Amino acid sequence: MDLGLHDRVFVLTGASKGLGYATAVALVADGARVVISSRSSSLVSAAVSRLGPLAHGLAADLSDSSTPLQLVDAAMGHFGRFDGALISVGGPQPGTAAAVSDSAWRDAFETVFLGSVRAARVFATALAAGDGGAIGLVLSRSSREPLRGLGLSNGLRPGLAGVAKDMSDEYGPQGVRFVSLLPGSILTDRSREMFEAGGDPERASEEAGAKVPLRRIGTPEEFGRVAAFCLSPAASYLTGITLPVDGGALRGL
Repeated sequence: MDLGLHDRVFVLTGASKGLGYATAVALVADGARVVISSRSSSLVSAAVSRLGPLAHGLAADLSDSSTPLQLVDAAMGHFGRFDGALISVGGPQPGTAAAVSDSAWRDAFETVFLGSVRAARVFATALAAGDGGAIGLVLSRSSREPLRGLGLSNGLRPGLAGVAKDMSDEYGPQGVRFVSLLPGSILTDRSREMFEAGGDPERASEEAGAKVPLRRIGTPEEFGRVAAFCLSPAASYLTGITLPVDGGALRGL
């Protein structure tokens, strides 16, 4: 299937590793060009080297209000166009909503929530001024159901899904689409850290997989292919939705 990605240009935040990087790999494999970013210049450089000549990168932090426009300018300056974006930020620290401190809530709000909202607004405005495009937000299953011990995520992710839906209405007439992606149990570095925290990572991984209807944990590559499709012209009538990529773990219809 031709996804129509050849020569299109996408910005991906938090993409030096994990789900953002897996999406970049899938996009490049179909001929797209990517501008990737994360806070670590060394990780960005290593990721760009692996991705090859269709990739460009820069170290940037979404909590900095100037970052989104810098990323759009990098896409235009390096590749001459801008067709869409994947907004991914690291998950906030674990802990119940009542247990985490005010400062933790403020930090998570600035990075996870406000940083994502600002980026979505800047990217959508740039796309609306051109031929339109697509914006994907990497959220979490917590957008639909609270997850035990992840109070910050439970509080902020549903709000981001609501923002994406609101923006899909506002920018839809200009041809800008929004899709919220809800990864479930996927074997990322963050997942490995959480498994290792319990002292028996192999058992923790097996137990997590046993709770999924497909009876296994997903891979970043499986997420990346779904995200690349949603950003592509092949998904041109898909907008304003939350799409679980979780092996069937969410129990809601």
